[in-house]
Amino acid sequence: MLFNFANVLTFIVFGAVFVGINITLSRILQARNPHPVKLSTYECGELPEGDSWIQFNIRFYVIALIFLIFEVEIVFLFPWATVFKELGLFAFVEMMIFVFILLVGLAYVWVKGDLEWDKSTAVPDPALAPSAARQELTEAIAS
Repeated sequence: MLFNFANVLTFIVFGAVFVGINITLSRILQARNPHPVKLSTYECGELPEGDSWIQFNIRFYVIALIFLIFEVEIVFLFPWATVFKELGLFAFVEMMIFVFILLVGLAYVWVKGDLEWDKSTAVPDPALAPSAARQELTEAIAS
């Protein structure tokens, strides 16, 4: 039994030594040519504007989290789909309940407006505006 653990320990030690050797060789053999252009912030081929320490809108993170939440469902759907015929009707009903809950969540974030990249161009709901500005907002939307 201890022999099985020795195999695992051997692979862990071999992996750590392999990584250490490669990192050391990389530091020894790499070319070092620092240049202000190389050290600047990369913005997809565009010239950087302003400081890189700016405040980002939280909306981008919310959309990323929503994406991750709905992508994790694949972890449950793929194994279920591979053995679908063997599971029977009960498993089908359970998965449909799971998918329904996901669709309710998707409808919630859609109605809430969290899927919009730029909420500033979205037309606001006049019912949510204060009563004094509600009339002006309704007229602005109508025109």
